[in-house]
Amino acid sequence: MRRTHLLLIASAIAASAVMPLPVLAHHGGAAYDQTKSVTFEGTVTEMQFANPHVLVYWDVKDGEGAGQKWSGWLTAPNKLSRAGWTKKTLNPGDRIVISGSPHKDGSHVLQIRKLVGPDGKELPLFEQ
Repeated sequence: MRRTHLLLIASAIAASAVMPLPVLAHHGGAAYDQTKSVTFEGTVTEMQFANPHVLVYWDVKDGEGAGQKWSGWLTAPNKLSRAGWTKKTLNPGDRIVISGSPHKDGSHVLQIRKLVGPDGKELPLFEQ
């Protein structure tokens, strides 16, 4: 019995050590400046088609030609799937135009509002 309790306590401690990471990553729109919109042309480096939000990573060139790494989040993958998205909608190397609300702290993170794919067509971000 005592061993079972120790095992449960150890499991709870181990779980609590990793649980805060996804919770911190999952946030609402309050961290983004909804009064501003920025637009970038960039190159996709990665797309994570997973819960709780689809994440897109891309590189852009600043005014001096230096590279900047950006990331942004979309809605849940099941909602994007109903809008026609798949895990292959965006691939590394794809050229995109992306717009959204920037993070209030100035970090290179975007709440994505509009995304134009490599074929020049706007991708649906919500179910139609």
